[in-house]
Amino acid sequence: MSADVGERDGAEPHEDRVPGAEEPLREEFAAWSFWETATAEQRADQLDRLAALRARGFAVGDGCTVSRLAAVHPDGFELGDRSYVAAHAHVSGVVTIGADSSVNAFATVRGRVTIGRAVRIGGHTSILGFDHGLADIDQEMFRQPLTSAGVWIGDDVWIGSHVVVLDGVRIGSHAVVGAGSVVTKDVPDWAVVVGNPARVVRDRRGQRQPGSDGIALAGRLTAFADRARAELPTILAASWQDGVYRDTPSAAPTIRAHGDAVELSALLLGGPPPQLGRAEHIARLRVAQDPTSGLVAELVGGCWPDESLPGGVETLEQVPVPALPDQAKAYHVLSVGYALDLLGSDFAHPVRAVTTLEPGHLVRLLDTLPWRTDPWGSGALVDAVGTALTWARRSGHEHSAGLIDALVGWLVVHRDPDTGLWGSSPEGLREPVNGAYRLVRGTLAQWGLQVGAQGPLIGSVLTRAEEVVDARDATACDALDVVHLLRWARDSGSEHRRPEVEEVARTVLDTAISAWVPGRGIPFDPRLEPSLQGTEMWLAIAWYAADLLGAADALGYRPSGVHRPEPGLRL
Repeated sequence: MSADVGERDGAEPHEDRVPGAEEPLREEFAAWSFWETATAEQRADQLDRLAALRARGFAVGDGCTVSRLAAVHPDGFELGDRSYVAAHAHVSGVVTIGADSSVNAFATVRGRVTIGRAVRIGGHTSILGFDHGLADIDQEMFRQPLTSAGVWIGDDVWIGSHVVVLDGVRIGSHAVVGAGSVVTKDVPDWAVVVGNPARVVRDRRGQRQPGSDGIALAGRLTAFADRARAELPTILAASWQDGVYRDTPSAAPTIRAHGDAVELSALLLGGPPPQLGRAEHIARLRVAQDPTSGLVAELVGGCWPDESLPGGVETLEQVPVPALPDQAKAYHVLSVGYALDLLGSDFAHPVRAVTTLEPGHLVRLLDTLPWRTDPWGSGALVDAVGTALTWARRSGHEHSAGLIDALVGWLVVHRDPDTGLWGSSPEGLREPVNGAYRLVRGTLAQWGLQVGAQGPLIGSVLTRAEEVVDARDATACDALDVVHLLRWARDSGSEHRRPEVEEVARTVLDTAISAWVPGRGIPFDPRLEPSLQGTEMWLAIAWYAADLLGAADALGYRPSGVHRPEPGLRL
């Protein structure tokens, strides 16, 4: 392992130094001590540097340092309080860096990269949140389109010098990446990895590595994922009829089916569904958005808007902007938005049904939702609101100031301290837990936020899990609500009732693996036929359950769309 010599807490003492007597470039390279050792002139120049970055629309926190010798020319940039970028670092793309983090000399951070707080990136390290296409052998490599799955790095991570982190990788919180490593796949929380390709050598918490039981589980997971990957092309082909996707071969075509096809193909095949080219998928999904409300209605008679016109914008019906979208349109904010995101695109217009609301209006709407009679529907609408704001922030679309603050504040105030949920139902925990999952997915989890002690939530979810585990008719929603919320609670650092959590994860994982129907996928509901929706959701469920057991790497895939485990936006 190689640290950067002289970094804070390991720096040589400097009590006797005379300002200005040091090597003139010292502060550019040793940025961790800039505000302690810089001259008055250097400090004034650095303040000008930070002001210029803010004037370019970048969010730069307090106490930061960005060397004059660093190349910082991103499309989007956020730098948390007390973080720094040292000399000859290169930052481009859409980069978010949390508080108390560092990009040391000669490091490269490019593409779509999200870095948490208290992260140390060693010198000469490259974090590459993009990749070159290579499918077209008749075209030079540099002319082929770029892709960007993005890199996500958690909190409290140490990445040594001369490391390469490739696109699509997630590095979990509290992990350590040894000097010279090449990281090609996800790194679990608390793991120490080294080598090319990087491999886990130990857990920082001193937990024992998987024995024979862990090896057997890993084998089952790998076999399950390999089978799904091999059979997915057949499943997609069967669902593609008359130029549209259907949830099942006998169902009517829907926009969600198209979104699920994109999700599945990205998850297992690493690209868009083969029935259309990437550009055709993007055009078809973008043209379905109404430019006035920003919402996407369901297909009418299986037909899409006229794709021959530029974007279809001029031909779409101009409808009044509703206060909040109905449930079908609400889910399209997720399914179409994330499908476009996976394809390297985004909505052409903001979801104005949400982004034009004023904070006070949004709070009144939240107050009037039926939290006591329909907590699922209420949570689902909050999910759509949060996701619409996520797309607006990520795409640079205008939205009313203070909307996110108002939404987060309302959620903090209205969480039931006894259950850890939002809302209730006289019929039991099913709808409150389902509504809490949808609400958390689209807001707090999607934005990397925690809201205090998670013990009550874990207790409620485990009680609900007893019903799911024992029920033969449990749906994908029933299982996903449980494993997603349990993992979100774990991300807060909670070890509350961990043995019970792991037992639930094992049972849910067994259900997911055994539900696969050869050549057809998994049904959403065991009483129904296999579908795109069911297959996509159960594959995500399997990942969450496996991750709760520390075995998700064996699947060889990680959800990156609607059910992505890492934040879609760092606030």
